[in-house]
Amino acid sequence: MKKVILLFFVLLISVAGFSQGILSLFSRSEDFLKTMEQEKFPEAQGFFDVSVQSKISAENLKTIWGTLTTNYGKYVGMDVVQSKSEGEFFTVSVDAEFEKGTQGFLLVYNKAEKLVGLFPRQLKKVTPYTKPAYVDTAAYKEKEIYIETPGHSLVGLLTTPATGSNFPLVVLLHGSGPSDMDETVGPNKPFKDLAGGLASKGIASIRYVKRTLAYPGEFNKVFTVKEEVLDDALAAIALAKTIPGVDKNKIFLFGHSLGGMLAPKLALMAPELKGIVLAAAPARTLTDIIEEQNKYAVEQAKDTTGNLQKQLVEVLKETAKTRFKTIGKMKPDSVLLGLPASYWADLNQYDQVATAKKLTKQKIFVAQGAFDFQVSTQDFDLWKAGLGKKGNVTLKLYPDLNHLFIPQTEKGNMAQYGIPGSVSGTLVDDLANWIKAK
Repeated sequence: MKKVILLFFVLLISVAGFSQGILSLFSRSEDFLKTMEQEKFPEAQGFFDVSVQSKISAENLKTIWGTLTTNYGKYVGMDVVQSKSEGEFFTVSVDAEFEKGTQGFLLVYNKAEKLVGLFPRQLKKVTPYTKPAYVDTAAYKEKEIYIETPGHSLVGLLTTPATGSNFPLVVLLHGSGPSDMDETVGPNKPFKDLAGGLASKGIASIRYVKRTLAYPGEFNKVFTVKEEVLDDALAAIALAKTIPGVDKNKIFLFGHSLGGMLAPKLALMAPELKGIVLAAAPARTLTDIIEEQNKYAVEQAKDTTGNLQKQLVEVLKETAKTRFKTIGKMKPDSVLLGLPASYWADLNQYDQVATAKKLTKQKIFVAQGAFDFQVSTQDFDLWKAGLGKKGNVTLKLYPDLNHLFIPQTEKGNMAQYGIPGSVSGTLVDDLANWIKAK
């Protein structure tokens, strides 16, 4: 139970919810399907454990793939739907997307990360996306783009006003963990809402698939936020300056959650930014956030036995181990709460409030939902205490919004993310007015 509480809430704010072993299996699943796409069926058979290779031959795999491509066309890519432990085995549910349709698969791995089962599965029913009332699709156009860094290419979308020129542009920066370009959580797509809403008001945006989703295999070793966030964000900012019609003096960065936490660092690294948005941005350490999330989870459970309180004590002992700024004798790839020691040391050395104080020429907008149970109003208060007297800073607390900036009736819990909603139109209006203001 201790791990369930701990990792469940770490998942909300960090990549730790996807342990390094799980990320490896995600990457392995993607590699398997790519090998099938390349019609290297003997190599694809090699992904299976020797105990089952006699039951699924290269010829069997060729037949399976031939049937799929005949029915659905060329293979496009895959999305991980679910992953879980099943005794001594681990299952990864994926949706394989083809040109004419999608086929679900269940891949079963043993402890040696070898396939022992490959089964078709029904596609998970997806709630159709509902366009917010403030989005006018006739007012903008979208174009596929790629965020390029050495060895990486991340697909994204450039959303621009349908008419006019010299318009501002906002780069949308995700929170932690694997994320698609819409920052999809359940049926909710906050970045898609923001892109459409801002474009309807004459403001362009760039959003892209996060590297942790596109290249999961790279995150089973030593890494920091440089690889997770910074490199790609800087590449997106550089790309923004080359886009026809964009006012190069009005490029902004909207950072959500971890993205907001890192936005001040990026503003120093990219002084050409006109301003940054710190949306639900932690002002404290990642360890502080994880501990608060776990305490809130126990409080919400209303356990009368006292068992959860006892387990919480053990959880807090584990989180306390991440409070270090130098690795010392620890190996950089030592894993704590699912993240390497290199990650913790790097992030713990960073003081986001102090960094934001150094910004004098760039505008800062701090936005926080009072019903956010992941990053609480305590963080907003810290931002206010540190930046409230600066003339270039705007702070706003939205009384009824959650971590995704979707209206709620109470603070609640993770169940709210399964209910379709849209980013607040009030927030979109405030962002647009702030961006356009001199």
